[in-house]
Amino acid sequence: MRVVAIVILLCFCKAAELRKASPAGLRNRINHSRAGGGWRGSNPVKRYAPGLPCDVYMYLHEKYLDCQERKLVYVLPDWPQDLLHMLLARNRIRVLKNNMFAKFKKLKSLDLQQNEISKIESDAFFGLNKLTTLLLQHNQIKVLTEEVFIYTPLLSYLRLYDNPWHCICEIETLVSMLQIPRNRNLGNYAKCKSPQELKNKKLMQLKSEELCNEEEKEQLDPKSQVSGRPPVIRPEADSTLCHNYVFPIQTLDCKKKELKKVPNNIPPDIVKLDLSYNKIKQLRPKEFEDVHELKKLNLCSNGIEFIDPAAFSGLTHLEELDLSNNSLQNFDYGVLEDLYFLKLLWLRDNPWRCDYNIHYLYYWLKHHYNVHYSGLECKMPEEYKGWSVGKYVRSYYEECPKDKLPAYPEAFDQDTDDYEWEKISKDHTAKKQSVRITIVG
Repeated sequence: MRVVAIVILLCFCKAAELRKASPAGLRNRINHSRAGGGWRGSNPVKRYAPGLPCDVYMYLHEKYLDCQERKLVYVLPDWPQDLLHMLLARNRIRVLKNNMFAKFKKLKSLDLQQNEISKIESDAFFGLNKLTTLLLQHNQIKVLTEEVFIYTPLLSYLRLYDNPWHCICEIETLVSMLQIPRNRNLGNYAKCKSPQELKNKKLMQLKSEELCNEEEKEQLDPKSQVSGRPPVIRPEADSTLCHNYVFPIQTLDCKKKELKKVPNNIPPDIVKLDLSYNKIKQLRPKEFEDVHELKKLNLCSNGIEFIDPAAFSGLTHLEELDLSNNSLQNFDYGVLEDLYFLKLLWLRDNPWRCDYNIHYLYYWLKHHYNVHYSGLECKMPEEYKGWSVGKYVRSYYEECPKDKLPAYPEAFDQDTDDYEWEKISKDHTAKKQSVRITIVG
């Protein structure tokens, strides 16, 4: 009986071994391993490549690569070599290594802003002898030498601002390069972050003796570092929160950034500025005086209640101004006086009050008949609600004696209707559409 029991037990063991060796058993084990540690091992590949494709497209017969906001830490190997423009903003690149862009010999512009770059090796830009535009702003670069740019002889547009520049002897050659007259568009707005004595001084204004003497002074007098430092005053509104684009035009996108005031460090070469959907309640004097090239300004949906007469001072090139969906009731005299070349003015969805204070805006538009506008309709008081402002102004003077009636054309061009406005706006801003081809890489 005992022998029979042993034989049966051996049979069960043999059957169990066969089940373990069967294809089904192997499949179960493979699936189990994929669900465990093996699957986690594939995450980095998916994170930087197949899961986040870049866009390659043609615009005005030139090839672009748009790989912005893809969490990249390096240049991917399968990007086309005939690219002319490479957009790599808002990634996680920390180091620009030697020969990193060497195969992109046709590259004309390289956008590396808003990464985490703290080191650029001496041959990082090797092979880029056709590069004209290089954007390195909003990174963590502290020191850099002229040697880095020796391979970019055609470089004519370089941005280095909003980096924590350590102004010591090591950057002397860079400073000398920036101060050559023909390099007037290289590093214009970069400022020292340290040492404290040179903080906020522009690199282009530094003197050689300031750089090197400061380093020697620190070595000879270390006690100077112990002295108390003044408190750091953060700007009321910082443009580093915004996105900066170069193509097709210089654009600063500050939409939906919870800003309560206009940023005080807007790059002077910005052509288009989008401040829509923030919380800017008033525009103070000379808010945009340093942004000389600005042509398009969007301030819609902020809740703006008041515009200082000098708010737009200096915007002599502005062509488009969007003030729609705010809390404006009228304009003080002088608000629009600097806007010599304004073409489009959005005024819709404001509670315009039809009283004597609205007359300035009406007559400015009357005498600037080339400005197309929309949305100038009385919202208050109740008796004029729904009237066009032009109709209100005429009724105002019809009640006056005839000898006080001002001379103005009866057929003054009133508020542009919706259909015509849409057509004018589209015609003014029409641009060729890009043909995009999505690639994995």
